Amino acid sequence: MPQTTKLNKLLISLCVFVTFLSLEQVQAQLVIGQPNLGFSQACASDSFNTYSVSFVFSPESALNASNQFTVELSDAEGDFSGAEVIYTSSPGSITTSPATIDFSIPQTTAGESYRIRIKSSAPAATSTPSTPFAAYYKLQDSPFTINNLVSTGAYCTGGSYLLTIDNPGSGNNDSPLNYPSLTFNWYKETGPTTSVFVAEGSSLLVDEEGTYFVETNYGTCTSNSFSNRVTISEVTTSGEGNVTISSSLGNPYCPEQGLTTLSTVGGNSYQWFKDGVEIPDATNQMYQTDESGTFSVQVDLGECSAIGTIDLVSELFYSEINVDEVNQILTDETLYIEITTDAVSPEFTWYLNDEVITEATENSYEATELGNYSVVITETVGCNGSRTYDFVIERGVEPFPDVPNIPNVISPNGDFINDTWVIPLQYTTGTNTEVMILNEQGKVVFQTLDYQNNWPEDDLNLTSVNKVFYYIITPVEGNVKKGSITIVK
Repeated sequence: MPQTTKLNKLLISLCVFVTFLSLEQVQAQLVIGQPNLGFSQACASDSFNTYSVSFVFSPESALNASNQFTVELSDAEGDFSGAEVIYTSSPGSITTSPATIDFSIPQTTAGESYRIRIKSSAPAATSTPSTPFAAYYKLQDSPFTINNLVSTGAYCTGGSYLLTIDNPGSGNNDSPLNYPSLTFNWYKETGPTTSVFVAEGSSLLVDEEGTYFVETNYGTCTSNSFSNRVTISEVTTSGEGNVTISSSLGNPYCPEQGLTTLSTVGGNSYQWFKDGVEIPDATNQMYQTDESGTFSVQVDLGECSAIGTIDLVSELFYSEINVDEVNQILTDETLYIEITTDAVSPEFTWYLNDEVITEATENSYEATELGNYSVVITETVGCNGSRTYDFVIERGVEPFPDVPNIPNVISPNGDFINDTWVIPLQYTTGTNTEVMILNEQGKVVFQTLDYQNNWPEDDLNLTSVNKVFYYIITPVEGNVKKGSITIVK
């Protein structure tokens, strides 16, 4: 075989080999397209933290069986130099294009220009970064309080007033200060629905009148993590300013929840008043009460002072009972008791001598027995409060018994026995009989044409010696009756 022919065959074989190697290398290369975000911003919280991204890759045949896709998250400025892996697929689980992946963002995420990118492990390849997006993990996403929910503050001319986020604050306040990674933005209202940014931080020193509030900094993500409004006013050194007082249980408030705490602005000293009367020892910024009334406080601000007032109203229902604390009934008589109330869905529990009267469940009861009674009214909807009325039923004395004779001895000692001078019915009220009583000197001490069996009504200044009085009973018809009455002590 000629040398030229051998050389040509060798060159052809070499070209085929190189071409085969080149095809193998081309087939081993993988291209991953730019991630396509399934969201415009990631505003995550404990209740929601799932976001999706789609991407294409080619060729599918280039993937090894051990390949894993990862999702990397940049920093808040879009830099991947310290990228964080936020998702890794199982080996060989993604084999077809396009693919969609769900991932979650870390709790430390907070910024406006994050990006993600997709990487493969076998073969190694990296996509171009996604478009920028805002991402925040809202660790705290509920309203919180500043300055203990006091809605006003005041500072003297030339001074300032400090607004601070409460930690922990009163009640169930979820203070964002419990989450050290959070930051805060303070705003001043410029209109009913507008405001202007003032400063960052967990507190704000105010030296300008206005209404202020603070929000947790979650950027463009909508959030419920904001504070109450506080209106700050300036007080001149020559006058007094007005401040408000807040009630921790609201106004009206439900006293069944316990004491409500009245709070006012911060100052050097305080004095509280109720209905215009100074409350002794009530000299702190807060005052607790379970009463209704007009409460006010005078606050010393240093170079000036301020006064606040609140008309505090208890939400406990109104009720009234139609009997006295002590009541008397005669033999065979009954006493009708009725409760009037505006309680919502009230329940009534009646007691006699501390025992429940099981058949009594309404707002009224007709009592036939003597003893110590109680009735408890309970409001079952709303404030869920209760009121109790206690009263006594005793055996009464018949004011006009049918006695046969005119007595000449009585003992007014309060034992309901022979306490007054009780005479026959023919001489008492309605008969127009004149009843006259004289003392030992002949001076008239009692005279009436309508005797009620009620003498003596007043203290007779009795000593250890029994006193003697004289009576003259002059009926319209019949004989005049005369005699003596001895008062026994």
